[in-house]
This record gives sequence, C-alpha cells and structure tokens, in this order.
Amino acid sequence: MVSSNKKLRQMTRKKKKIFKKKGNIVKDLTRNIFKILKENPDTSFNYKQIAAKIKISDTDGKSQIIKKLAELAISKQIKEVGRGKFQLNTDRKYSLGTLDITSNGNGYFITEDYEEDVFIPNINLGKGLHQDTVKAYVYKKRSGKKLEGEVVEIIKRVNTEFVGVLHKNKNKNYGFVIPDNHKMYADIFISENKINGAEDGDKVQATISDWPKDSKNPFGKITKILGKPGDHNTEMHSILLEYNLPFEFEKEVEKAAENLPLEITKEEISKRRDMRKDLTFTIDPKDAKDFDDALSFKNLENGNYEIGIHIADVSHYLQPKTILDEEAYKRATSVYLVDRVVPMLPEMLSNGVCSLRPNEEKLTFSAVFEVNKKAEIINEWYGRTVTFSDQRFAYEEAQSVIENCKLSDPIQTYTMPSDISIIDKEYEVIPEIIEATLKLDELAKILRKRRMKEGAISFDRVEVKFNLDEEANPVGVFFKQSKDANKLIEEFMLLANRKVAEFIGLSKRKATNKTFIYRIHDEPDVEKLASLQNIIRKFGYKINTETKETTSDSLNQLLSDVQGKAESNMIETLTIRTMSKAVYTTQNIGHYGLAFDYYSHFTSPIRRYPDVMTHRLLQHYLDGGDTPKSNFYEEKCKHSSNREELASKAERASIKYMQVKYMQDHKDEEFEGVITGVTEWGIYVEIKSNKCEGMVRIRDIKSDYYIFDEKQYAIVGQSTKHLYQLGDDVKVKVKHTDLERKHLDFTLIEK
Repeated sequence: MVSSNKKLRQMTRKKKKIFKKKGNIVKDLTRNIFKILKENPDTSFNYKQIAAKIKISDTDGKSQIIKKLAELAISKQIKEVGRGKFQLNTDRKYSLGTLDITSNGNGYFITEDYEEDVFIPNINLGKGLHQDTVKAYVYKKRSGKKLEGEVVEIIKRVNTEFVGVLHKNKNKNYGFVIPDNHKMYADIFISENKINGAEDGDKVQATISDWPKDSKNPFGKITKILGKPGDHNTEMHSILLEYNLPFEFEKEVEKAAENLPLEITKEEISKRRDMRKDLTFTIDPKDAKDFDDALSFKNLENGNYEIGIHIADVSHYLQPKTILDEEAYKRATSVYLVDRVVPMLPEMLSNGVCSLRPNEEKLTFSAVFEVNKKAEIINEWYGRTVTFSDQRFAYEEAQSVIENCKLSDPIQTYTMPSDISIIDKEYEVIPEIIEATLKLDELAKILRKRRMKEGAISFDRVEVKFNLDEEANPVGVFFKQSKDANKLIEEFMLLANRKVAEFIGLSKRKATNKTFIYRIHDEPDVEKLASLQNIIRKFGYKINTETKETTSDSLNQLLSDVQGKAESNMIETLTIRTMSKAVYTTQNIGHYGLAFDYYSHFTSPIRRYPDVMTHRLLQHYLDGGDTPKSNFYEEKCKHSSNREELASKAERASIKYMQVKYMQDHKDEEFEGVITGVTEWGIYVEIKSNKCEGMVRIRDIKSDYYIFDEKQYAIVGQSTKHLYQLGDDVKVKVKHTDLERKHLDFTLIEK
C-alpha cells in the first residue's frame, strides 16, 4: 500500500503543471495552516477542512494546501496522525541561542537547552548570520540519532556591515559585494543607486538594508570605499572594519580632546599625594608612545622598601557622559595591529596629556606598598597622586642593567651601550636608578616564584614579530621572548591589580559584595583537557588532571618541557585552547591562570576602558560611597569583553595577513615545518623558521590517495599506508598566497 505521504507527493507532482499555468498563489499559507493547528492543538484536519477555514474553494488553492501539508509533514513541522489528517507536531522543541556559521555555509545552533551544538544545514538557516541570536526548532534526523535544527526567527542581528570586493555586472548598473568574511555565506546585492561611486573591483564596506523573503541575497548599500584590494592601508582598514573596529576618530571627538584643560593647577596638586620627589621611571617597549604606568622606589629607614605603582589618571580627564567618554566606552580597547596602534583615546590624550613621559609632571592614580626583603606587603595605600618621571627605559635597556650591573657599595654609574640605547648613543645611568632596577628585579623574582608555587600557569610564549620597511612591507622575521625586565613590570602590575581587587572585595578575610570590575578566568574545560592529553601523548608528554593543583603543576611542567622543541608552538596553542577565556564581570570567581582569588584591571586605563571603570569605583569607595547597582556595570563589562575579543581577532588577522605577504617573496624556497593540524581536507604545516602556517590540501598530495584518520590525528595513504601525523616534520614550498583571504597554500615535498 502506498503511504499517505507518498500519495500527497504524487498529487503534488500531478498538480504542478496546472498550478503554474493558472490561479493565484495563496498568500501566507504556511502561517494560516499553523494558526489553525495551534488554535486547535488536539484536533486533526484534512486539506478540505483547512481549505474551508481559510475560505478556499478553487482547485488550484486546494492543490497548494495539499502541497504545503506534504512539505510541512516531511520536515516534521506538523505530523500526520491519520490518513490525510494532520496535527501540530507537539514534539517540536523551540530554543533560543546563537548561530555559529562555518566556512562551507552551514551552521551550528548553540543553546543551553542542548549539551552539544545542533547542526543546521544552509537551507535551514532562515537568513540567520554568524553570531545572530535566533529562535530555532530542533529535531532528530529521519535516519540516525543526530539532531538538526531550523531557524524560525531572527531575534537579534549582530552585524549588518561587511567588508568585501564589489563586482559589477557588464552594464555597470548593479553589482554584488563578495564579503571577505568566510562566515558570510551570501553575497550582497547592490542596486545602481546604492553603489555610491564605487568602481568594479574596489574594496568597500557595505551595509545590509533588507533581505527579501524570496531572495537568496541580501540587499545593501555601499557606505565606504576603502581602496583597491592588496593595497596595504586598504587591507589594514578592511581588517578593522570587518570586526567593527574604527580606524579614525570623528572630528568632534578630536576637538573635545583638544579643548581639555591641560594645566596641572596648584589646587589639583593640593588634593593629591605629592610624589614628585620620589625616584620614578618607566619601562616600556622601544617603540611605545603611550606610557600607562611608572614605578617609584624608596629605601625606608626600617630596611623595607616603598614601591609605588603609578598609573595614568585617565578618569580625571575622561568625565562620564561626555563625548570622549562615550567614544572610549564604544571602542573599549586599543587595537594593536602589526604595523600600527588604533588607540582607545585620541592621541592628544593617549600619547600626550595622560602619558607618563620622562621629565614631565603627571596626574596619576597609585598603589603604594611597603615591602620587606621577602616581598611581603607590610602596608598599602591607594589614591590619587602627582608624579614626575626621572627616566624612560626600553625593555632592552632595563635588561642590560639587570645583566651587567650588581648591587655593591658604592654602586657604579653604568654606561648604556649605543646599540641598545633608545637615543642611539651612549648615556650614563645613575646609581639610584640602577639600585632601584636591581632591587625591583630581585623582588619581582620572589613574587613570581611564589605565584607559580600557588598554582599560576606560566605562558612564556615566543612572539613572532616582523621587521617592516618604510612602506610597512615585511622584510624579515624575529622572535621576541619575555626576559627579566618584562617580567619585572609584569609582576608589579599583577601585584597592583590583585591588591586593588582585594582592597575592595575583601574585608577581614570576608567578601564585601561591593560592586567592582573583576577580571575572571574559569578552570580549564575537562573535555578539552582530555583531548589535549590524547594529543600530547604522541610526543611523550602527559598531564595529571586529578585535582586543580596537579592540573596546574603538570601544565606548567608540560610548557617547560616543550620549550625550544619543534612542537612547542603547537602544544602551547593547544594548551591555551583548553583554558576558558578571561572576561570582565562584577561577579567574582577568581582567576585560575594567575592563581588569584581576587583580580582586577587597574594598570592600563589609556588602552582599556575597564581600567577606567576600576579607577572610578575605587575613588568612589575611597570617598566613602555606597555600593552602586551591579547591573549598570555588568552590561559595560560584557561590552568590554566582546570588544576585547574582536580586537584580538583583528590583531590575529593582521599577523596572518603579514605572514602571507612575507611568504609571497619566498615562493621558490624550501622550508622545514611541523604538522600542526590534520583535517579531512588537508594538513596544516607551520614553518619552523618563521612560524608562518599554511595548508597542504589532500588532493595535492600525488604519491597516494590519502584519507583522514581522526583517531590517529593523521591522514593515511590507502596503498602505501604511509601516515602524515600531527607533530611530524615535513618539508614544504609555497604554492599559492591569497592576501585578500589571508591564506597560504603549501606544496608538500615528499621523500
């Protein structure tokens, strides 16, 4: 016997020609069917009854109802409870969540209602885009146990602006913007009157204005012409705009910065602790222009040390509800691309009035500690200060002092070598600065050792940096590693951030529940740790995840063991991925990676908005204020965390772009590499000498037919049984470079 569904499909096919030839299409048919079934959830209806309810009597209209009922039953949106009788599918479950779109145009629905992400094929995305909040229903596939979903409503559209290349039609009267973002699966249609002067092949920013129900492409308009693809500035601006990050300030914002009163008045100084006579200096990167922090050092008569951690008092100049504050909050962070910094604050503030430049009086917010020789805190003080920086060090200069000077009696003047000097010539470093640097280094090492003992995770990763010519083209690669001078600054900034958080969050060892801005970091994901364990086992490493303490100890041991090994970058990256993301919140849970129960961000208000909020709240409590409602600040925390993530993605994209650009000039060279990833479509290889990563596609390996073996993290030759496995050493050549998509293709040099 032929099933009812089959009969319905047959009837649909028979009526199809007639349907095309005559009659009007019944409007809102799906909506009307659902309305009838929802109003009568316990009643079943055949097509005749539904036709009667929506007052359709002609043959064409009834044929449309039959067809629609068949479609809805097949997709399990309704169910057939008797022959030709239909009812609302009460098994259908609706959930709210977000979309994660893959590069092939399909997606995953992420919701708290299901442990695993739910696959959504492209046809069921319902015009939902990456990171959109949507309503979807989830169902089991007809074959198998896997869940699938269908988007039924877009609750919140996250992004409507996309960067891409305009391709006009032959007559030049309309075009399509092909988005750079590989997670944007639809090209944007641009009508003639919305092109706004853009030429064929231009890199542009387009805004989606409409997405008609019957169109596979959204409609939009061009809002910015960025330039030609491949041009350096064009590509950098494209990266910023792709992540909704501005690359310039509006004139009104710049003007507001210029109109700020810059003079430090006697009245303002009288309100602050005057620390201008205390020995004070900064240690920063050689090319730094904004100096957030400075250290002061003083020997006390009791044998202890007074150490001041002085931070630019941005909150003095950045008053709430001003255009400057609104712009800083909107940006939330400075963005550090390979060749430029996009600041959170206008240059007038970031590099000028707020920056703790040498030989200038500055308004600061300080944490001042009395510390003994064991680096124990004896006394602490927090408040607004005025300071004077006596010396500016680059990290290399401070490192030279640490390596070449000793604490002696008396301490000798040190001549800074010209090849290290930031002024490109020799100069004398006075004994007081030398003593302060060496003592601070000594104390920092004690603090670090204690922090590691308490369970902190040490990520001393090697950073890849590019030597750029005057036109920002990469002409070389070098590796930057954290040394004692870097760690000196790191430890005292960590100390200030931790103690400020404890000062507000703790009272007599009990939580105060005062609203504050915390930087939190949850424990590693158990499943991700198990996955890491499986991978590192191949290299002869292991981790112990029985307790929190054994986990942190063995992770530190792992990171120490891989130092200098070919697989180090890969394993460090995989280890980082096991970690939760650090975020801002008013709800404190501590910071796992640093092993701190209380932690905030206090030390970089020039480049981070949460630090500005920390300063404001700290001063509010110092003035005796009551705790404000947390909701106001929690919203700002979420915004800041989101902006930080976007900035991080943009920074990685700029590095990837520069890697591809660098490798364009090395196409004829052979490189030694290590396999850092294995997929069903190819292997990822990282070049050992420059850390550039690219892909060898399976179809390009000619010696055998290779298939992906998930269990072995390998691809396996079907004839030879030869494996290319995660961590294997290989040799590659550059096959193809794609600057627009920031992608490298390698050719595998087979043995």
